[in-house]
Parts: sequence; structure tokens; C-alpha cells
Amino acid sequence: MIAEKYRLILFGRFPYEEQWRPLVATLLLMGLVVASCMRTFWKPWLAVLWALVLMAFLVLMYGNVAGMSKVTTDRWGGLPLTILLSTLSIALAFPLALLVALGRRSNLPAIRALCTLYVELVRGVPLISVLFMASFMFPLFLPQGLTIDVLIRVLVGITLFAAAYLAEVIRGGLQAVPRGQVEAAATIGLSYWQTQRKIVLPQALAMVVPSIMNSFISILKDTSLVSIVSLYELTGSMDIALNSDANWKPFKLQAYFFIALIYFALCFAMSRYSRWVEARLNQSKQR
Repeated sequence: MIAEKYRLILFGRFPYEEQWRPLVATLLLMGLVVASCMRTFWKPWLAVLWALVLMAFLVLMYGNVAGMSKVTTDRWGGLPLTILLSTLSIALAFPLALLVALGRRSNLPAIRALCTLYVELVRGVPLISVLFMASFMFPLFLPQGLTIDVLIRVLVGITLFAAAYLAEVIRGGLQAVPRGQVEAAATIGLSYWQTQRKIVLPQALAMVVPSIMNSFISILKDTSLVSIVSLYELTGSMDIALNSDANWKPFKLQAYFFIALIYFALCFAMSRYSRWVEARLNQSKQR
């Protein structure tokens, strides 16, 4: 079953003869993620590289240039869609979560109340509800004639949902930093943002590395829910592969094992990277 349907599972409904495009796009994005995890590549030009790789990913997937046929986002699927949604959701949710966590500890009542309302509101509903709102309800509030691609709406929904949970993880780390260090920073003339950037955040984030990585892993696995709004990532592509030919339905167990192995490989790699970061932080503390 895997030998016959693996391309449909990995690339979904993308045109068969042009599936080299999602393959190259996925390898580029995964290579960039791996490079970003290495301290050697933590240079200012890394942000430019992110912009270039994301642009190349979108060009390869969408096409309509350089002789490549146009492939709309509703035909994207499989592993490329899973990697794209999880990578962008993590990259966008983390800075938003930082701001929300700092906002919840702000001395300004309006900012603190707004951040608290956002966190409690988002955490009070399941992700499926957020995806339904983004896919079906949100377009009803747009002016007539204005449409936003469903992929963008789903990406925003996952990002906002993930940021709310991640903000609470970071807030726990912020509360663990002794207040005396903040007061000491103020006495030597450091501004609020200098104190957060140089003293508070490095310690707070170091203390919650396992929890942060746990949230990242959850984001990766939560992308499987987008199949309910007609975006066929790995799980959705597997269903297409099984339903396209009734003769293969008795072998659905093999298909589930196949995508489970892919998810396990990705989650295990993220877990091992978290252990590596923890080990490096422990070495720095011992010095």
C-alpha cells in the first residue's frame, strides 16, 4: 500500500508530474529549520535567508512563473503543508507569546487586562472551533468582494491559538526570576526593555525550555486538524489515498503507521534538540 500510494500521501492532490516542486520546497524549508537550530548560523543574515527560502517555497508551490503551472492552495497537501503550517505557526506564535506574557505582567492595567482577556478567551475554546471560525465564520464579516485565502486564515487561527498557550508557559518562567534582579537592573539605569532583553528573558526562557518545546510539538501535531476545513495535510492526504481506490481500504492500518512514523520522527527530533539545548544551558550555569 505504501509503495503504491506514498506520493499521494506525501504530496496530496498536487499534480503528479510536478511533484518535484513540493519535494524541493519541503527540503529547502526543513534545511532552513535545521540550520536555524545551529548556533553557527545565528547571524543577522539568517533573517534574510528565511525571507528568501519562504519566497522560494511559495513560488515552487504556487507556480505560475518560469514555465511552472499554477497550483492553487486548495491543492496543496501532505508533508509540505504540514511543514509549512507548523514552521510558520511556531515562528509567528513565539514572538507574539513573548509580548502577551510580558503584557500580562505589565503595570499598565489596560494592557494587562487586554492580554489576560486574549489568553483566557482563546484557551476557553478548542482549536477545532478556532479553525471553523477562521474558515467559515470570518469570511462572513468581510466586505463583499474581499476574500482571504483559507490557508492564511487557518495559519492565523493556529498561530493565535498556539500563542495563548505558549504565553502562559513563558509567564511561568518570568515569575520564577527573582524580583531583586529587576530592581538591581533599575538601580544601574537599565530601561524596561534592556532589563527584559539582557536579564529577565534569558533566565526565564532557559527555565522553561522543555515546556516551550512541548508546545512546539503540540503545534506540529495540531496541524492534523486542518483536514476538517478542506486542507489536506498528511492525515487528509492519507484519507484521499485510501478513498481513491476501494481496494486499498482494508490496508488503512499500514497508512496510519506510515504517517505515525513521520510524525514520530519529527517530534523525536524536536525532543532531542530540546535535550541538547538543556545540556548547553546546564554547562553555561556550571561555569
